[in-house]
Amino acid sequence: MSTDDKRIREFAYQIWESEGKPEGQESRHWEMARKLAEAEALAPKKPPKAPASKPAVSKTANGKAGEVKVAAAKAKAKPAAASSIVPPGEKAAEKKPRAVRKPPAV
Repeated sequence: MSTDDKRIREFAYQIWESEGKPEGQESRHWEMARKLAEAEALAPKKPPKAPASKPAVSKTANGKAGEVKVAAAKAKAKPAAASSIVPPGEKAAEKKPRAVRKPPAV
Protein backbone atom coordinates (compact mmCIF):
# COMPACT_ATOMS: atom_id res chain seq x y z
CA MET A 1 0.00 0.00 0.00
CA SER A 2 1.45 3.37 -1.00
CA THR A 3 1.74 6.31 1.36
CA ASP A 4 -1.00 8.06 -0.63
CA ASP A 5 -3.39 5.17 -0.01
CA LYS A 6 -2.50 5.17 3.69
CA ARG A 7 -3.19 8.91 3.93
CA ILE A 8 -6.52 8.53 2.12
CA ARG A 9 -7.44 5.67 4.45
CA GLU A 10 -6.59 7.86 7.48
CA PHE A 11 -8.70 10.73 6.16
CA ALA A 12 -11.62 8.44 5.34
CA TYR A 13 -11.51 6.96 8.83
CA GLN A 14 -11.46 10.43 10.42
CA ILE A 15 -14.43 11.51 8.28
CA TRP A 16 -16.32 8.32 9.18
CA GLU A 17 -15.67 8.88 12.89
CA SER A 18 -16.59 12.58 12.74
CA GLU A 19 -19.96 11.70 11.18
CA GLY A 20 -20.81 9.25 13.94
CA LYS A 21 -19.64 6.06 12.18
CA PRO A 22 -22.58 5.69 9.76
CA GLU A 23 -22.96 2.52 7.70
CA GLY A 24 -23.10 2.50 3.89
CA GLN A 25 -21.14 5.74 3.35
CA GLU A 26 -17.76 4.20 2.49
CA SER A 27 -17.58 5.41 -1.11
CA ARG A 28 -18.53 8.98 -0.17
CA HIS A 29 -16.00 9.05 2.67
CA TRP A 30 -13.30 7.58 0.42
CA GLU A 31 -13.97 10.20 -2.29
CA MET A 32 -13.86 13.03 0.25
CA ALA A 33 -10.63 11.63 1.68
CA ARG A 34 -9.09 11.33 -1.78
CA LYS A 35 -9.83 15.00 -2.49
CA LEU A 36 -8.37 16.03 0.87
CA ALA A 37 -5.20 14.03 0.21
CA GLU A 38 -4.86 15.61 -3.26
CA ALA A 39 -5.27 19.10 -1.82
CA GLU A 40 -2.74 18.33 0.89
CA ALA A 41 -0.23 17.09 -1.69
CA LEU A 42 -0.67 20.20 -3.86
CA ALA A 43 -0.41 22.67 -0.97
CA PRO A 44 2.94 24.46 -0.70
CA LYS A 45 5.14 23.11 2.04
CA LYS A 46 5.89 25.53 4.88
CA PRO A 47 9.55 25.71 5.85
CA PRO A 48 10.20 24.68 9.45
CA LYS A 49 10.50 27.58 11.88
CA ALA A 50 14.02 28.55 12.82
CA PRO A 51 14.80 28.22 16.51
CA ALA A 52 14.67 31.51 18.39
CA SER A 53 18.05 33.13 18.65
CA LYS A 54 19.44 34.47 21.89
CA PRO A 55 19.52 38.26 22.29
CA ALA A 56 22.84 39.94 21.58
CA VAL A 57 24.89 41.01 24.59
CA SER A 58 26.92 44.19 24.26
CA LYS A 59 29.89 45.21 26.38
CA THR A 60 29.66 48.30 28.52
CA ALA A 61 32.32 51.01 28.68
CA ASN A 62 34.26 49.12 31.36
CA GLY A 63 34.48 46.02 29.13
CA LYS A 64 32.05 43.80 31.04
CA ALA A 65 29.13 42.05 29.42
CA GLY A 66 26.15 44.06 30.42
CA GLU A 67 23.22 45.46 28.57
CA VAL A 68 21.10 42.97 26.66
CA LYS A 69 19.72 44.33 23.43
CA VAL A 70 16.07 43.51 23.15
CA ALA A 71 15.04 46.02 20.49
CA ALA A 72 14.49 43.25 17.96
CA ALA A 73 12.29 41.33 20.36
CA LYS A 74 10.24 44.44 21.14
CA ALA A 75 9.84 45.18 17.43
CA LYS A 76 8.30 41.74 16.89
CA ALA A 77 5.91 42.07 19.82
CA LYS A 78 2.34 43.11 19.04
CA PRO A 79 1.13 46.33 20.60
CA ALA A 80 -1.20 45.90 23.55
CA ALA A 81 -4.05 47.60 21.68
CA ALA A 82 -3.85 45.21 18.71
CA SER A 83 -6.59 43.03 20.17
CA SER A 84 -8.95 46.01 20.49
CA ILE A 85 -8.88 47.07 16.83
CA VAL A 86 -12.38 47.17 15.38
CA PRO A 87 -12.88 46.73 11.62
CA PRO A 88 -14.53 49.67 9.80
CA GLY A 89 -18.31 49.58 9.86
CA GLU A 90 -18.51 47.56 13.08
CA LYS A 91 -19.25 48.83 16.55
CA ALA A 92 -16.84 48.16 19.35
CA ALA A 93 -18.25 45.74 21.88
CA GLU A 94 -18.60 47.39 25.23
CA LYS A 95 -17.43 45.42 28.22
CA LYS A 96 -20.05 44.74 30.82
CA PRO A 97 -19.14 45.84 34.34
CA ARG A 98 -18.53 42.99 36.71
CA ALA A 99 -21.07 42.40 39.40
CA VAL A 100 -19.82 43.03 42.91
CA ARG A 101 -19.84 39.87 44.97
CA LYS A 102 -21.27 40.09 48.41
CA PRO A 103 -19.39 38.35 51.21
CA PRO A 104 -21.07 35.20 52.47
CA ALA A 105 -23.40 35.64 55.40
CA VAL A 106 -21.93 34.46 58.64
